[in-house]
Amino acid sequence: MTTEAEYLQQYDPSRFPSPLVTVDSVLFTIADQALSVLLVQRARQPQQGRWALPGGFIDIEKDDSTHATALRKLTEKTGVSPSWLEQLETFSGPTRDPRGWSLTAAWFALIAWVDCQPHIASVSDAKWVPVSALPNTELAFDHREIIQAALHRLRQKTMYSLLPVYCLPERFTLTQLHEATEIILGQPIQRKSLIRRFEASGMFEETGESVATGARKARLWRRKPDANIHLFSRNLLAE
Repeated sequence: MTTEAEYLQQYDPSRFPSPLVTVDSVLFTIADQALSVLLVQRARQPQQGRWALPGGFIDIEKDDSTHATALRKLTEKTGVSPSWLEQLETFSGPTRDPRGWSLTAAWFALIAWVDCQPHIASVSDAKWVPVSALPNTELAFDHREIIQAALHRLRQKTMYSLLPVYCLPERFTLTQLHEATEIILGQPIQRKSLIRRFEASGMFEETGESVATGARKARLWRRKPDANIHLFSRNLLAE
């Protein structure tokens, strides 16, 4: 009977053709009152000059998971490691990349514009593109499909959580959270419903500070250390 060690010693991985394996990330933020996605311009073929999602091949010397690859690539492009990053799905097939049969593990994240804008402004190959401008943007590979899937998931999660807080500054007001939620959903929501969720989530604490908003002052809040996303059973728009 062959042992596992003996089997592995004789195993020839070249017997099975390997697909191209990459990781791509859809990074969202709110900039100038618009939901935007980070794109990078491809410097070389294939599809040179087109705009693409930040990502690339897994570095098996550095990355112990596709999550690690996604974090590494996003940090390289933004200078910031996202506080919230979630796997979207795997996209695969023989036609999505002209180099051959390929698959990509797609991730998506939210980040505050103020955290990463200084880094992005210092490079020439990355920019924030409003979601509304994507139909007029020449995208590489199947990245339009990936972005649409991520946008759908982002809006679904926003319906059942307070996910938009991750694109706000460290200290924020309830009005800022309300505005960010409406921008992501693309429609108005009841402020009182959002406040009920905010209070019930247990995710936030007061900073003891306030900021002037017209004639009144608004309290500043922040996420509690290591606070996890709280999922609600009801749709925000149904409340």
